[in-house]
Amino acid sequence: MYEDIFADVQLTVVEQPIEWVGNLPLYRGHLKELPFITGEGSSKKAMYRQLAEQYQEYVALNQVEEEKDEEMTSSLLTADQLLKYYDGETFDGFSLGESLKEE
Repeated sequence: MYEDIFADVQLTVVEQPIEWVGNLPLYRGHLKELPFITGEGSSKKAMYRQLAEQYQEYVALNQVEEEKDEEMTSSLLTADQLLKYYDGETFDGFSLGESLKEE
């Protein structure tokens, strides 16, 4: 039931054996693909909630970094800067213009 939450985003939850602290169970787990995301709680539901919250934070932080990476495109480079790294491939939608071709 709770596994479906992570199966939708193709993540696997690894559940540790239940530990007993006093008379209460302690559930622990982590995401197989992202082992630094861990969760624990007195019930499976609490453990999965903690895993989901940490995963949401992770996704939010990575989206911000991806947006920053997307901002840097070849359109921000001058023709000279772009040609410095040119390896013979044709750029989609890029042209030097007639003035630079004649030189």
